[in-house]
Amino acid sequence: MKKFSRAFNISIVLLLLLAAWILFAPFLAERLIVEKPLERADVILVLAGSSVYLERTDRAAEIYKQGGFPKIVLTDDGEKGGWSRVEQRNPPYVELARKNLIAQGVPSEAVEIIKPNGSGTIYEARIFREAARRENWKSILIVTSPYHTRRALWTLERQFADEAVEIGIAAAPAGRQTPPLNYWWLTPHGWNSVAGEYVKSWYYWVYY
Repeated sequence: MKKFSRAFNISIVLLLLLAAWILFAPFLAERLIVEKPLERADVILVLAGSSVYLERTDRAAEIYKQGGFPKIVLTDDGEKGGWSRVEQRNPPYVELARKNLIAQGVPSEAVEIIKPNGSGTIYEARIFREAARRENWKSILIVTSPYHTRRALWTLERQFADEAVEIGIAAAPAGRQTPPLNYWWLTPHGWNSVAGEYVKSWYYWVYY
């Protein structure tokens, strides 16, 4: 009887912890998402996302077609997609991203690709700062996946801290290629996107 009572109590505690986690987990994901819209900007910066390029480029194309954004810049993280039977190779994700933008109605001449000197948001921000100085861009709208927005905005604002550049950010909607807010914790991809982002944010805050 005592063993049953103990097991029952443990089960109740575990159920309460699970219920608390179900309520708290969406807050952890939502806390990573920031929006800072701009009505117009010199350039839309789409940060590299490898396999989540579709959600980022779809959002960028949507914004571009609203008007007031003459150019889209893609960063190339060097990663490659799956095997293409048509091309007989593994096309780089940045090429797939460019093709998706064009398929969504963005003119090819409005899309530019820049390649960082390393893989990561900090390297993308640094190489983009050089391009912005060269092209005299004074307003930037970042487009990236939802859980990446807070760190991306923080990183770009740090890079342009001493310059008169207006920076905004738009998030791709969660739930397409990025796990949904309420259920991210049910998949390994969700843990990488949300829990992993907290680890990366801490690292950036300490080292950059």
